[in-house]
Amino acid sequence: MKYEFSAKPYHYSSTPGMTGWTFVALPKELSIEIRENFKMQEEGWGRLKATIKVGKSEWNTAIWFDTKKDTYLLPLKAAIRKKEKVELGKEVKVNINLKL
Repeated sequence: MKYEFSAKPYHYSSTPGMTGWTFVALPKELSIEIRENFKMQEEGWGRLKATIKVGKSEWNTAIWFDTKKDTYLLPLKAAIRKKEKVELGKEVKVNINLKL
């Protein structure tokens, strides 16, 4: 299944001043649709394997369901952020192809 959306990347760190992760949260409506249709195919911690495309970069990873935010999260690798000039707080277009 293929999906496309735009969202603003944000940084998360469990400890102030420590290195953390950069994520894009999938839109709630999209997350609801994916979870309703594919929850039975999730692996541990609500993980669904996917191929992601941002700009001209494409890579294999997974989206993770965050029960606190009630949405899927996509981690963005530093190498991709640098190559595609992704900035925190500025919308980025994301294409997701779930590997079901």
